[in-house]
Amino acid sequence: MAAQRPSGLFHLGYMVTVAIKGIDGAIETVLGLLIAVAGTQRLADLILSFIVPELELHPANRMLQVADHGATSLSHNTGHFAVAYLLIHGLLKAGIAYNLLLERRWIFIPAFVVLTGFIAFMGARLAEHWSIWLFALALFDVITLALVVTEYIRLKALPSRA
Repeated sequence: MAAQRPSGLFHLGYMVTVAIKGIDGAIETVLGLLIAVAGTQRLADLILSFIVPELELHPANRMLQVADHGATSLSHNTGHFAVAYLLIHGLLKAGIAYNLLLERRWIFIPAFVVLTGFIAFMGARLAEHWSIWLFALALFDVITLALVVTEYIRLKALPSRA
């Protein structure tokens, strides 16, 4: 008898959320490699080459102002922390997401630990300085953790695969 594919809103939410985490992890890894290879100044120059003309056309655009400030700040930084953070965080997220999507049971406990660590880190940062963006990312991780726990419980109820 063939195993039935899981269905339902929680499983769909789980799959979409974990896929988003995996894609985000892959993007972070590529950005970390890009900064490591090109350096922060080149990356900042590239970003500014797109932003400055738009900012001249739309000087009141808050999003462009923030991007301009971020790129300018990036150019004054060596980028060692950014490279390490993006590579470690990105590889962890991508690897965990990949294994979660394949329903490898061994990854669930490490995923709980890593997600809880990310949430605690963001919570500590939020306690120091409030940011709606960081709060949104932390909330997304809390939702992800809840969905991963729900999926783990579902998989534990199934007979073990050989």
